[in-house]
Amino acid sequence: MIKTKSYAAQSSTSALAPFEIQRRSPGPDDVQIEILFCGVCHSDLHTARNEWKNTLYPSVPGHEIVGRIVATGNKVQGFKLGDIVGVGCMVDSCGHCHPCHEGEEQYCENGFTGTYNGPVFGGENTFGGYSQTIVVKESFVLHIKHDVKDLASVAPLLCAGITTYSPLRHWNVGPGKKVGIVGLGGLGHVGVKIAHAMGAHVVLFTTSTKKIEDGKRLGADEVCISTDPAQMAAHANQLDFILNTVAAPHNLDPFLQLLTLNGTMTLVGAPAEPHPAPGVFNLIFKRRQLAGSLIGGIRETQEMLDFCAQHNIVSDIEIIPMSYINTAYERMLRSDVKYRFVIDMADL
Repeated sequence: MIKTKSYAAQSSTSALAPFEIQRRSPGPDDVQIEILFCGVCHSDLHTARNEWKNTLYPSVPGHEIVGRIVATGNKVQGFKLGDIVGVGCMVDSCGHCHPCHEGEEQYCENGFTGTYNGPVFGGENTFGGYSQTIVVKESFVLHIKHDVKDLASVAPLLCAGITTYSPLRHWNVGPGKKVGIVGLGGLGHVGVKIAHAMGAHVVLFTTSTKKIEDGKRLGADEVCISTDPAQMAAHANQLDFILNTVAAPHNLDPFLQLLTLNGTMTLVGAPAEPHPAPGVFNLIFKRRQLAGSLIGGIRETQEMLDFCAQHNIVSDIEIIPMSYINTAYERMLRSDVKYRFVIDMADL
């Protein structure tokens, strides 16, 4: 076993604090990764504070991991010592159900194993990236092809990147499509960049006039203030696809009304409380669809990382030391970050 320094929450009301955990020694198919950077996702906060009512304590969050391989098992073939790699939201799945065979481990019928908080349907706890090192099966490790100077900014792509890329890819976003991105936060700012790189006409929807300039800098062709009825009405029945990244309960109907015939709005934000139910007439009169999307499988996550490297896409970040994490959570709740915190693990 490998003794590892980490930061953990011991209960839903306790601050994250230093905590020693045990990692397994690398098996034949494992790699051991020295963690260099770990992004801070809103899911980390939800889990640490048990807002989804499923947290296993002690909880060591973190599933946006970039690091360096420091040990490999004797059967590992795809990686070598010194490789810069990533680990996202999953570290295992059953490997034999239909979604797993299709490369969509995130929809594993027996429940994937999260990088932290254990298997989806219950089981032994797992500890995430707020730590010095992690041991992961080779098949759940990803190659990082970005320039080394961008490694901290790559970390959030392991969750925010794939969470937005997967639905944009699945619903065939590209040239000739008019696409809405709702919310300019940790997910939304990456979604704008990716949709723009895919060639779509991108409309950003935000409640803040302060984000107009940023939205256009990130790649939005238009920015609409969603609290302004006149601005919303100007986009009625025009959007082929909407990616809704907002992680707080809100009225979905004003956005559904913006979809064209056969248009789809996909939810990727995961609020602690449900959204109000949308009106059925906003769906049936234009054969619109309201959908959801999780993350992506390992194959698609690698595709996303390669796409982002090709198009020079990284997250806009603020680098913090591990000791700042509790303050970062409070700032994240106030949307006081542009647009993702990333922990420099050298300070752990």
